[in-house]
Amino acid sequence: MKRTNSHITVGIDEVGRGPWAGPLLVSAAALDMSQTYCGLDDSKKLTKKRRSAMAIYIKQQALGIGLGWVDVNELDQLGMTKSLKLGARRAFSQLPINVQTDAAQIVIDGNILMLDDSRAIAVVKADAKVQAVSAASIVAKVARDSYMAQLDRVFPGYGFAKHAGYGTKQHLEALGQLGVIQGVHRSSFAPIKRLLGDDTDNQSVRPVEQTAGRIAESVAAEYLASCGFTIVERNWKTKLCEIDIVAVKDKTIYFVEVKYRSNNACGDGVEAITARKQKQMRFAAEIYLHDHPETNRGYSPALLAVSLLGRSPTVDQLIDVDY
Repeated sequence: MKRTNSHITVGIDEVGRGPWAGPLLVSAAALDMSQTYCGLDDSKKLTKKRRSAMAIYIKQQALGIGLGWVDVNELDQLGMTKSLKLGARRAFSQLPINVQTDAAQIVIDGNILMLDDSRAIAVVKADAKVQAVSAASIVAKVARDSYMAQLDRVFPGYGFAKHAGYGTKQHLEALGQLGVIQGVHRSSFAPIKRLLGDDTDNQSVRPVEQTAGRIAESVAAEYLASCGFTIVERNWKTKLCEIDIVAVKDKTIYFVEVKYRSNNACGDGVEAITARKQKQMRFAAEIYLHDHPETNRGYSPALLAVSLLGRSPTVDQLIDVDY
């Protein structure tokens, strides 16, 4: 029998059930209910500015936060109910072990019991009734909106930052003009399915590989720019090699490798920069300098790696690599 602490409540809520594009996100937030929390409410009742401020407050006050992302391919394959349960398991598993063990109750917003746990109950409109669920709803909304804003920078023209993937007039018009993005739009949803029809070679499909990786590269480039680097090129390629980002700063030209992981289960960014990877980076840099003699003039070459972590990629390390 699980040992419980009557003061700990885990709230679970989701965001992104209805959009035509982007991932589903289930969030878990654990609060010590013997404490007082100010300003918690259903995320839909808060302004964007207020939600962002509250998300920071929640992360400071909560006993644990978990984010269970379910990508578009999983969602199309599993369907909504199984995807919600998968997201809830992922979110709950990210809470500290003692919180998972000691929580007295797990309150889930809605009428679907997403988690197979004797302490779990589903409560309609719990995001407005239970503070832990309010906290989960705010964190989920802010995290997913941030992801969709990043997606908007990678795929401009669709308006993802504005409508977050929902079925607006702007989104529909963009789909007609630009096409469906594979791995971003939900092909199992009726409006997207109608656009695709039954033709697997439909010309309205924009095949995209490793969407999260592309977003990570954009985040890395924005981070470098905020640190005073000038971005010269992105995704420079030849038949022999490729460079993620070329940037300059203080008379130095940097050849940047972007390393992205959704979690650190397989190690961090430093571990990914092996001796072999360093050799490949140096080789690519030499090829670039040979092909761009004007760039080489007056600049010293250097290697750099940017490590990003999380489903909504965030820079966690800037790594100097020996040239």
